[in-house]
Amino acid sequence: MHNECMVALQIRDVPEEVRDALAAQAKARGQSLQAYLLDLVETQARRLRNTAALDRFAGRSDGARSLPGESAAELNDQREQRGPWGSAA
Repeated sequence: MHNECMVALQIRDVPEEVRDALAAQAKARGQSLQAYLLDLVETQARRLRNTAALDRFAGRSDGARSLPGESAAELNDQREQRGPWGSAA
């Protein structure tokens, strides 16, 4: 990331036990608390972008939202309709 585009975030009224748990997790990962929290925030932002991208495809009827097995059943149906030599039965 580019430092000139960075902003500062501040979270107030964090309970001490929450801060302690986060600091312990950061230490276990060999990170500062700030680096650990930045990773969490960046991960959440990526998830939100991914969710937004998936939402753009919601409601598609081209098979993109097929359940497991539906595509195979659809292919089998189409093959049966074509007949053994690939032409319409």
